[in-house]
Amino acid sequence: MYKLFVAGALAAGALAAQLTQVSNYNNSAKAKPGMQDITFRRPWWVYVPDAVKSDALVVAIHSCQSSAQKYFQNSKIPWKQGSDRKGYVSVWPSSTTECWDVSSRASLSHDGGGDSNAIANMIKYAVGQYKIDPKKVYVTGGSSGGMMSNVMAATYPELISAVSLYSGVPAGCFVSASGASAAWNNSCSGGQSTATAQKWGDVVRNMYPGYNGTRPKMQFWHGSVDSTLSPNNYQEEVKQWTNVFEVSQTPTESKKDTPEKNYRTDDYGPNVEAIWAVGVGHSVPSHLDASEAWFGL
Repeated sequence: MYKLFVAGALAAGALAAQLTQVSNYNNSAKAKPGMQDITFRRPWWVYVPDAVKSDALVVAIHSCQSSAQKYFQNSKIPWKQGSDRKGYVSVWPSSTTECWDVSSRASLSHDGGGDSNAIANMIKYAVGQYKIDPKKVYVTGGSSGGMMSNVMAATYPELISAVSLYSGVPAGCFVSASGASAAWNNSCSGGQSTATAQKWGDVVRNMYPGYNGTRPKMQFWHGSVDSTLSPNNYQEEVKQWTNVFEVSQTPTESKKDTPEKNYRTDDYGPNVEAIWAVGVGHSVPSHLDASEAWFGL
């Protein structure tokens, strides 16, 4: 009887959901003329929970000096737990450089051929392969992954319904004057890259010229004592996305000690939400319930 029990337990374990690399997916896109065709491929993994109860997809983008596997295994990154609890599929891209490319013209352009293009291809493949509702694709990430989340919202708004990003910077803030891929930008990281709301909004619009469709809801989090990516970037993000959605920079509602003590949540209508974490550095801890609520999960 004991042997039968052990055999059954091992079989059940073998069938348990696990992070799985996706190797052969459609790669038919072509960079625009004049764009550097860096690659449309990046390694990526998918997590399909044992009980799929949702037709939603969450894309979790890792931080610098990390990977899909490390991000997935990080106990402070709760999206595996969310997938198990609510039954949605999650996609985990992996960068081939130390940080994501949020600086080159290729990655900061729709169909430009850079990292953003690679992640867009992952989304397109996953929507078809895992029977995802195209209107239920959500993106999250921290630090460099938060930066890329902003870039994805700007370059591929048609693929994404909502974004919840942690400790990032405005889309396009890390642009490289030399066009270098995955370059560090001291001006942006140090909080010196400031502009009017109109200019920040134009940065987003110029990443996908002519696009006039629906844009993803934007939720972003930033710590007040972040020493890696200046807290000044929080207000620049507010400028950027309130301009894109054509709403005032004055919150329609402000809630103190939400979602926890010393946090402040500011709403700018239904499409922009900013969370200011007093006394928190880099990176702001993920808040699964609040992010899932923003996604409508």
